[in-house]
Amino acid sequence: MKIVVTGAAGFIGANLIKGLNARGIDNIIAVDDLTDGDKFRNLADLQIADYIDADDFYELFAESAFGNVEAVFHEGACSDTMEPDGKYMMDNNYALSCDLFAACQEQRTRLLYASSAATYGGSSTFRESPEFEKPLNVYGYSKLLFDQRLRRELGADFSGTATQVAGFRYFNVYGPREQHKGRMASVAFHQFNQFRAEGKVKLFGEYGGYGRGGQMRDFVFIDDVVAVNLWFFDNPGKSGLFNLGTGRAQPFNDVALAVVNTLRQQQGDAPLTLEEAAHGSLIDYIDFPPALVGKYQSYTQADLTTLRSAGCQHAFADVQTGVAAYMRALTEGEAAKA
Repeated sequence: MKIVVTGAAGFIGANLIKGLNARGIDNIIAVDDLTDGDKFRNLADLQIADYIDADDFYELFAESAFGNVEAVFHEGACSDTMEPDGKYMMDNNYALSCDLFAACQEQRTRLLYASSAATYGGSSTFRESPEFEKPLNVYGYSKLLFDQRLRRELGADFSGTATQVAGFRYFNVYGPREQHKGRMASVAFHQFNQFRAEGKVKLFGEYGGYGRGGQMRDFVFIDDVVAVNLWFFDNPGKSGLFNLGTGRAQPFNDVALAVVNTLRQQQGDAPLTLEEAAHGSLIDYIDFPPALVGKYQSYTQADLTTLRSAGCQHAFADVQTGVAAYMRALTEGEAAKA
């Protein structure tokens, strides 16, 4: 069985390869752009059969250069929500995805791809339906346009394909192997480094009708994202567009407190309440950045009705559980480097 993973050296792509490796699957073609050479670290401990540069892959794949490929996990994209270059975003996220879809259909290769909760943007309802799709930036639009293209070609529920096509609208994913993402890494990753450097973490203050640290997101642990992708890989008859979040919105304060208490516990200190952490200046609330005004989702919560209706009953970790596991992984990683 041959598998392709695009964005293979990225956060989700590398974790998918890890998940496939855990099943004994290593006939994997990894596709990425290693201009940022440090991303190799995400692949260094994984087993793959080959690496192909993203500039070369799509044309070669369309020519059936890789023979019989069972499935493509398409995670490759520019995920920087602040990227202003719309032409680049549409070429990279939309046009390449369209070409890949056409080639997969021709070769009867299953396509499991990354969409995004950014397609909902300013909406207050997060259900896989056009009336709730209101992207706030060109990144969200580039993802939405590909979803819309597939709806036109395959029908609203993608039922017009004999070969599996499944898209996943990722909500706020966090976990190991995101260190290369810089400002786009999760708040948990940044807070880990802040606590290590300064003994405190930072959160936005009041915004959008929410009190300080009170903005709410659907935070989903990377292990759960991998598990759902692999569930669909195990169920090739399931196609469609699916939210991939926990179905549970939690405030950023919950993330901050989980970071603080997990790292304090490692130092032998007792856990704190949110009030105690804030009063002790372990959580530092900063002014909301003007650059994000009008472009920021203050609340997200995945509607899992479609996912559950497909038969996927995966149980998702809450913030307290997932962030604690992530902090332990980061600490163990630091220890391994020492």
